[in-house]
Amino acid sequence: MSATREHRTVTTVDAVVVGAGFAGLYAVYKLRELGLTHRAFEQGGGVGGTWYWNRYPGASSDSESWVYAYTFSEALEQEWTWSCRFPGQAEILSYLDHVATRFDLKRAFDFNTRVTGAAWDDATQRWVVETDGGERVSAQFLITAVGCLSSAQVPQIDGLDDFKGAWYHTGRWPHEGVDFTGKRVGVVGTGSSGIQSIPIIAREAAHLTVFQRTPSFSVPAGNQPLTPARVNELKANIKKIREFCRWSTIGQPYDWKDAEALKVSREELLAQFEADWAKGGFEWMFGSFKDLLVDERANQLAADFVRAKIRQIVKDPETARRLTPTGYPIATKRLPLDQGYFETFNRDNVSLVDLRETPIERIVAEGIETSDRVHPLDAIVFATGFDALTGPLLRLNLRGRGGKTLEAKWRHGPETYLGVCTRGFPNLFMVTGPGSPSVLGNMPVSIEQHVDWICACIAHMRASGSARVEPTAEAETSWGAHVKELADATLFPSTDSWYMGANVPGKPRVFLPYIGGFGTYRKLCDEVVEKGYEGFSFA
Repeated sequence: MSATREHRTVTTVDAVVVGAGFAGLYAVYKLRELGLTHRAFEQGGGVGGTWYWNRYPGASSDSESWVYAYTFSEALEQEWTWSCRFPGQAEILSYLDHVATRFDLKRAFDFNTRVTGAAWDDATQRWVVETDGGERVSAQFLITAVGCLSSAQVPQIDGLDDFKGAWYHTGRWPHEGVDFTGKRVGVVGTGSSGIQSIPIIAREAAHLTVFQRTPSFSVPAGNQPLTPARVNELKANIKKIREFCRWSTIGQPYDWKDAEALKVSREELLAQFEADWAKGGFEWMFGSFKDLLVDERANQLAADFVRAKIRQIVKDPETARRLTPTGYPIATKRLPLDQGYFETFNRDNVSLVDLRETPIERIVAEGIETSDRVHPLDAIVFATGFDALTGPLLRLNLRGRGGKTLEAKWRHGPETYLGVCTRGFPNLFMVTGPGSPSVLGNMPVSIEQHVDWICACIAHMRASGSARVEPTAEAETSWGAHVKELADATLFPSTDSWYMGANVPGKPRVFLPYIGGFGTYRKLCDEVVEKGYEGFSFA
């Protein structure tokens, strides 16, 4: 437990923050800067958020290290040095721990404390937050910094309790690590966490069986150490790089090219694809031709290029066929960055099970039983993802005006204004909530913009004497229509993905993030403020 218990006797504060990842730490920093009293709760035993829980083998950032960081302190930017282009979980967690220590943020948090519910009290115009320790805290403002990908999805497969071995979920990995040496391991799922962990596990295990339902497109990360010369160059130009990221489409140090895939020669197209492939990273797709995600014909050119790469890399033609994605446009499911994923299937100790051909029927004591056989296993790893964006918020059991639950309000899909507030839940601020860019790019860029906007709104309320704020019905409806209109202009809604909520049984099929781009979104948020917080009702 943490020294944060010095705040245990405080039951009334200005604000409560939930979560101690990038968002929660920065929210506490900004609230302290405003002079507001606050309490902060984190169910984990330390800071880190995503990086506290996701400790699976190979876990790493898919944003370049020098922009996957805070920008609020020039001294911090200059004193911290990243080791490589795409840092791993341990290095990112060390960075966040350094930030929390350097700026004395840990004492604001009650660690190992889960928020079990929060209700708006109409009489007092305040939130009452409850924890699993039985504490009740009254606050004018409630800021959720619970992350977009923090509610782990364990598939409901019959017989899991019968399994004699150990099983794990990549999003809740044991902190002491797992030794797979000499074991028969099964990995279920081939999304981002599966693609990152499979090459590492394969090097340890006696045998690895990968259970794949839908093949994934993936591009090489191109990870490499940062040389002293490169570090000096980045630090010298970091302010310019940061400013570019703030206004770019996905918060990265690159953006779409002016050229369109359908308007260049095949030679020029392939040369550009090859050059970007060799470079590695998201730039291959999101710094490429600007028509790839809006025109099916252009997207097909990119998809065919990656399919050809898979066939070149994977030696066995039948395995290559099973690993080759078909039936959906590239990047309309989360596009992973890999470090030797497809090459792993050339190993003698790795086998692939195509669940479309032989689906899982049940888990038995000895392993996983598919329609054709039992696969004997000593350990199972579920790389099955998360209940994205809405899941972490719904698990807080929020009740707004009149006792209405957030779950009831969002039964047909999330309704927000700017992805930061939802009507009927006054003074509730969601950091990177549904309807904001969030998962469609570099999260720290999105997080800082949201926290800055939220705290500026709170400062405005304090200065004007307003007790509460929430969106108008018209603004919320209009924003939802805008988010849908932009999504429908792309290829994303054509695919069943967690962007659409399709990975969770019974979840409404709605495109969850805002796809208009980080820069465009930032401009819209600024315009709302310039117009006197247009679309918000203050009282």
